[in-house]
Amino acid sequence: MLIKAVNIHKLYPGPLHVLKGVSLNIEAGEVVAIIGPSGAGKSTLLHILGGLDVPKEGQVIFKGQDLYGLSDAERARTRNSDMGFVFQSYHLLPELTALENVILPAMIKENSRKTSAIEFTGLKLLEQLGLSSRASHRPNQLSGGEQQRVAIARALMNGPKVVFCDEPTGNLDSVSGHGVMDTLLGLNQTHGVTVVIVTHDEKIASRTQRIIAMKDGLLELPVFLK
Repeated sequence: MLIKAVNIHKLYPGPLHVLKGVSLNIEAGEVVAIIGPSGAGKSTLLHILGGLDVPKEGQVIFKGQDLYGLSDAERARTRNSDMGFVFQSYHLLPELTALENVILPAMIKENSRKTSAIEFTGLKLLEQLGLSSRASHRPNQLSGGEQQRVAIARALMNGPKVVFCDEPTGNLDSVSGHGVMDTLLGLNQTHGVTVVIVTHDEKIASRTQRIIAMKDGLLELPVFLK
């Protein structure tokens, strides 16, 4: 078991009870989609599973360890070493090249400047994603699909156990979106990376191994596709 969430509640001022006791398991090597209408709590759940947001109540067990029993610094190290994140808006730093964006997590992890070993790993990732010729380009010189593949390469830089994707195809046309999905599925098949995807796109969700449906802060019955 890679991730086990137990009775997750999340409230925001109002009060707004976004998650109302969510429990789920995600196995290593799975590709899982979380779907549901706007306001269902999909992104909030993803952020809590990935240690980005603190639940009001409940536990997230990651690799056998209580993620929210860790200090903020320990949780940040876990995110940096074992998790990757891909967002709808890419979140690339505009002043950095594609390669510099990709290697940033490794530089943070090693608390160092760019080294030849770090740069080599970043270039290999860009090559695997068909972007070796774009390494020196800045984000505004790349298409949306290319920017998202740079973001995926960045998410993979430290060899994570899981990649969390929050609407990764939401800003892309259907062809680019399915290309990004091809990339994620290929990485799962070749490297065994666990992938958790929040999406509103049923065609994207249908390509995963399992769909977890949400409504009003609760899980509906999971649907197994394979």
